[in-house]
Amino acid sequence: MTETIAAPSVVAPPPVAIPDTAPSNYDPRLTNADLAPLRKQTWGSYNIFAFWMSDVHSVGGYVTAGSLFALGLASWQVLAALLIGITIVYFFCNLVAKPSQVTGVPYPVMCRSAFGVIGANIPAIIRGLIAVAWYGIQTFLASAALDVVLVKLFPGLAPYAVVDDYGFLGLSMLGWGSYLALWVVQACVFWRGMESIRKFIDFCGPAVYVVMFLLCGYLIAKAGWSAIDLNLGDVKYTGWDSLPVMLGAIALVVSYFSGPMLNFGDFSRYGKTFAAVRRGNLLGLPVNFLLFSLLVVITASLTVPVYGELITDPVATVARIDSTFAIVLGALTFTVATVGINIVANFISPAFDFSHVNPQRISWRAGGMIAAVGSVLITPWNLYNNPEVIHYTLEVLGAFIGPLFGVLIADYYLVRKQHVVVDDLFTMSKTGSYWYSKGYNPAAVLATAIGAVVAVIPVLAKDITGMYTAAQYSWFIGCGLGFAVYYVLATRTRLAVKGVPA
Repeated sequence: MTETIAAPSVVAPPPVAIPDTAPSNYDPRLTNADLAPLRKQTWGSYNIFAFWMSDVHSVGGYVTAGSLFALGLASWQVLAALLIGITIVYFFCNLVAKPSQVTGVPYPVMCRSAFGVIGANIPAIIRGLIAVAWYGIQTFLASAALDVVLVKLFPGLAPYAVVDDYGFLGLSMLGWGSYLALWVVQACVFWRGMESIRKFIDFCGPAVYVVMFLLCGYLIAKAGWSAIDLNLGDVKYTGWDSLPVMLGAIALVVSYFSGPMLNFGDFSRYGKTFAAVRRGNLLGLPVNFLLFSLLVVITASLTVPVYGELITDPVATVARIDSTFAIVLGALTFTVATVGINIVANFISPAFDFSHVNPQRISWRAGGMIAAVGSVLITPWNLYNNPEVIHYTLEVLGAFIGPLFGVLIADYYLVRKQHVVVDDLFTMSKTGSYWYSKGYNPAAVLATAIGAVVAVIPVLAKDITGMYTAAQYSWFIGCGLGFAVYYVLATRTRLAVKGVPA
């Protein structure tokens, strides 16, 4: 699907050096050096490609991709669903990337165009809270992989990995040590700034591919090429009854990427050109995700003949290898990869989001540390071990992502026709394009509320007959409603938005 939208009419920042402080004419209540427009955008296609590799190549990504091949569909049906789902993600990421790339501002600042300069705190806080929860869970998953390495290298630590013997607040002593160690490592990488993060994610994604190919080669050598089976379970659906399952798989792919897709502007703002961002998205999403998924299913299928059972956790797979070096290399690589996705998807986002709430008191780094501390306080291992709690907590919050996405896209492309006055994003003057008497744009808030309420009903009522299927599409429901309701309210009612070109 190609873009047919006209070239934007945007007041873009001049390509000069990044300022140490925000421009003096910007309202200090709305800006700091981190939220101000970039004056130099340096990321090329490979950096965006590496971002998506870091986002995909993790324990969670491995398990998610493998689960699609165990839905009872034929392998070609799964690959078709993957291709359709990831193409949708690719198209939507290009849409959300453009506003931030051409203006040089992060996601929460771009939301000021739709929600108003104060109202943009609504999407910022929602996205920030979701990221905090997932930041803690991903850190816990990475620490579990590190536990495997430590017990293998130092068998005497095994008793300290038992929660009942040496545990506190539901986590073992060894688990606490691994979690806090990774917490510090992630904080150190983040604290060094975006350039260090860029170098880190440039390394993480390719490193996982090396280990994945080595692991796959090892299992092929053990089982032989003939043992490869792209169907991880019995094929149960062959006719028209497979269509709902395929649609569910497509929805799962889009939902998996919905978080980083929403705030992708936090990264696309660094792109040299929109064309470079689009090329990076093409390589990192359709191409990379399909290749990674094939590697996952081949590796998982070979665990059956080699180990006698299907293993969908990559760390558990490498733990079966009769080589300490291989186990340490594999587990550490997946640990690093999970740290990579955590930083790009769940650390940078709340850093910008929380800084946006009070720019003068909360810097980008301070915002990130608020998220990091919050991720410990929620004891994510207890969330992860209680599927009911995590299901209702994260899916309820996740139901808001769709409407936020829909409102932002409708505002930029249809209502404002890609025209953004960058300076007005940073002023509280009553003559500014994005200032409203109550501080927020009522059309955007109403559209978000309507979309979120309707989208969250199936999530809360999944046990009711017929609601389970609808819950899979909560993102699409919320996005579609947010998009349509905002467009109607913003252009056809008394809530027509300010700053729209004639």
